[in-house]
Amino acid sequence: MSEKIDLSKETDLRGLSTTADILIPADPLKRVIGQEEAVELARIAARQRRHLLLVGPPGTGKSMIAQALALHLPRPTEEVRVVHNPENPERPLVEVRGEAEILRERESKGSAEGELIEPDAAPANVAERLGYRCSNCGAYSSPTERICPSCEKAKVSGGSQAGNPFGDILGGLMESMGAAAPFSTGKEKVTTTRKRFDKEEVVVFERSGDKIRVLDQKALERRRELEKLSPRKVIVPLERNPFVLSTGASETELLGDVRHDPFGGHGQLGTPPYDRVVPGAIHEAHQGVLFLDEISHLGATQRFILTAMQERRFPIAGRNPQSAGASVRVDGVPADFILVAACNIQDLEQILSPLRSRISGDGYEILVETTMTDSEANRALLAQFVAQEIATDGRIPHANLAAVEAIIREAKHRAKVLDGRDGALTLRLRELGGLVRSAGDLAVSMSDAIIDEKHVDAAIRRSRPVEEQIKERYGSYMRGLGTDISSAQKEKSPYYFWNEHMRDDQAYH
Repeated sequence: MSEKIDLSKETDLRGLSTTADILIPADPLKRVIGQEEAVELARIAARQRRHLLLVGPPGTGKSMIAQALALHLPRPTEEVRVVHNPENPERPLVEVRGEAEILRERESKGSAEGELIEPDAAPANVAERLGYRCSNCGAYSSPTERICPSCEKAKVSGGSQAGNPFGDILGGLMESMGAAAPFSTGKEKVTTTRKRFDKEEVVVFERSGDKIRVLDQKALERRRELEKLSPRKVIVPLERNPFVLSTGASETELLGDVRHDPFGGHGQLGTPPYDRVVPGAIHEAHQGVLFLDEISHLGATQRFILTAMQERRFPIAGRNPQSAGASVRVDGVPADFILVAACNIQDLEQILSPLRSRISGDGYEILVETTMTDSEANRALLAQFVAQEIATDGRIPHANLAAVEAIIREAKHRAKVLDGRDGALTLRLRELGGLVRSAGDLAVSMSDAIIDEKHVDAAIRRSRPVEEQIKERYGSYMRGLGTDISSAQKEKSPYYFWNEHMRDDQAYH
């Protein structure tokens, strides 16, 4: 297999056969194209735990920078739990455990689970009492089967429900109703004694599916210790993704909530309050990255983000006043995250001033690039981008050099049309990635093994904005609009107002 070409060192594309020859960097930050300043500050943010505000149009790599930053962070080392508070159940407690403690707990819990053995390895009388062994022929089968499949007799002497004079009647009735499981043969647990090292000890044999669980004296003692602990629920596990994307569509998604219980958390009927606590994105991002795209759309909710950034913890409370969860509150839930926020230039004014002050005071504000100079090195970066998009998609073939050069020409054209930059290459890479995938789909539909220039050219024609297609078909946007809406709707259109009230040279055509 030929060695891959590292385009950060070898920028001459003339030796490229297909994008399969291109080395894709292992470092995710090196896969971000044309955003050198943002990448440098993202490295600093990961090392120093700083916040970032990325400003620029969609498709310029803001979310990719945030994800790459998260992959440069160390693994989370804490697990967050909510613990039942016996003195005040509606005020559950928070428990934070480190990695070493969690590993010790798991080892200790494992010792309380005993040993799993095959049914025929247990004493015969124990296997019979648990319902694994037939008392008539000695054959082994599942304890859910009341009739032995070998001798076709009841596995327990005296009927399927030994000691119950109505066992046969009830068993037959339940079986006819398709619910024989509750009347399965034998007991769920058998307690007995055995000698070990010249000492007699209590041992418990329990059903565990098709096997039997054996609990010796030590396991029973450890189980009793665990049973004394207050019940708890893990809301932020140790093994988790350090990158959390939140749309902020609701306060519940962002800040957490307490689920409703129609029984109000009644001890016997309902679900206890601690078990109904749901973490928000700010808690799930603890020790990681919280990425908020279009942060300006959060409105007043931004103030809660600011509080969490300042305190590095945030309470979880029921958010629906008509819910049974409204009276439940968990204080001091850790929320120590790196905020990476993103917005468009026109939305900057919608970000709360105190929040921007917090970000700039403990991080960086970055205006992302929309173009890069048309140079040999940057053309090589675009070729790497094409290889990355093809590898990420996984359903399209690689592209040859002619196809890559066609995509580079389109990147140059878009930089001129969209940003008014001559001699530049666009960094609006989401749309350019769509062009790569469209060309790949065409190659697949034509049963071609490689994406060629003809596929890219056809994809460019197909990927035109719908406004451009309307203008080509009808001559202007307004003519196209007139074919699809009523006159009343048309008068509400901003284009109608513009064309009717502006000079001819200002109208939209």
